[in-house]
Amino acid sequence: MRTSASGGAKFRIASDQALIVYFETFAKESGAKASHLQNQVTTESHEQVRKLLRLLELEPITGVRNLHPAYCSILFKFDAMLLRHEELEETLHSYIERMKKVALPEPRMVEIPVCYGGEFGRDLKEVAELHGMTPEAVINLHASTTYRVYFLGFAPGFAYLGQLPDALVTPRLATPRRSVPAGSLGIAGNQTGVYPIATPGGWRLLGRTPVAMFRPDRAEMSLLAIGDRVRFVPISREQFAKLENA
Repeated sequence: MRTSASGGAKFRIASDQALIVYFETFAKESGAKASHLQNQVTTESHEQVRKLLRLLELEPITGVRNLHPAYCSILFKFDAMLLRHEELEETLHSYIERMKKVALPEPRMVEIPVCYGGEFGRDLKEVAELHGMTPEAVINLHASTTYRVYFLGFAPGFAYLGQLPDALVTPRLATPRRSVPAGSLGIAGNQTGVYPIATPGGWRLLGRTPVAMFRPDRAEMSLLAIGDRVRFVPISREQFAKLENA
């Protein structure tokens, strides 16, 4: 891994046609203070990711085929007939040096209705028991938090949202389910997210939304985009059915 001249970015060759740029800083303190600092660093690093993405949207690099952003990094896939790793890295240095001047748009707030518990949230009671809470307390805490869309991946329209409140941080299931219904709201580690399609998955399910997270017939196929803010709004089973049939 090589440190860039800009100071904050690191580069790593991922394959003969791929390069990763990282924006990461690790907290040196231990305990709760380190956890708090690490959350701050993750947010700051993700802002760097968004700024570089924005600059690349305005000024695409010839030969770069795909961009794959994550929490603190971007994977660049490129045409090896047009670019070499060293050339792409050199070009990216010039972009990184100009990122301070990039203005990001105000984040969009998206509210997603969710019916918690019951047949939709089969893991809600277990999560509550793991944390010594009532199911109602879990719902209130989960729904009172504003989440950030860090990136999309795993399945079309699946947004990785963070951060969960510390009191709800829960490991994923030891054995993934063979099929999780579309619209299922889950948590894993300090993340939360909604399954856009029926798929195998190991996140613990708290509820389900009747809102389509991914629709190929829409201009913006994914409901959520990187940088969005998300709030989950609890609804009843009757409200779920009404919205589902609307």
